[in-house]
Amino acid sequence: MSNLRLINETNVTSASQINVTDVFSSDFDIYKIEFDYSFDVTSNVSARLINSSGSVVSASNYDFAYLQTRTDTFSEGRGTNASLFYYLGSATSGSELGGGTILYIFNPFSSSSYTFMMWQNSGGYSSSFALGYKAIAVLKQTSSVTGFQLDTLTANNFTNTNVRTYGLRVDS
Repeated sequence: MSNLRLINETNVTSASQINVTDVFSSDFDIYKIEFDYSFDVTSNVSARLINSSGSVVSASNYDFAYLQTRTDTFSEGRGTNASLFYYLGSATSGSELGGGTILYIFNPFSSSSYTFMMWQNSGGYSSSFALGYKAIAVLKQTSSVTGFQLDTLTANNFTNTNVRTYGLRVDS
């Protein structure tokens, strides 16, 4: 039997960054994060992890690969030795400035293994197209991670954004 336990819910009405701290612990090896977001103007969602000292990990140790899907086309890309994860969400249309993301994080609290992530999302692209990403990522660093930061990387703000963090465990 598996268990999904809500650990934290963070609601933001206006901010360019959202820090969710002290949510990863030795209680779980897998975490599910759901967030629905909206922006005040066209923007993207990026992320960094926060270590057990409370510092944002900004070293060039993030690798990721993604598949971008639009209603009319698709493309793929990757980033290596980046200072953060990109494309956790996007919205580029004036009337459709929102979307949703489901993200899984594996082994964040372990100080003896890398932290892995995978996510998928969908957001507004135009009045007639949708935009989504499916991605995988790794933090190539063996440090204990206890939280994460979502960022627009601009002065643009998240508006009416809800972030829910769950621990996932299989009990026998």
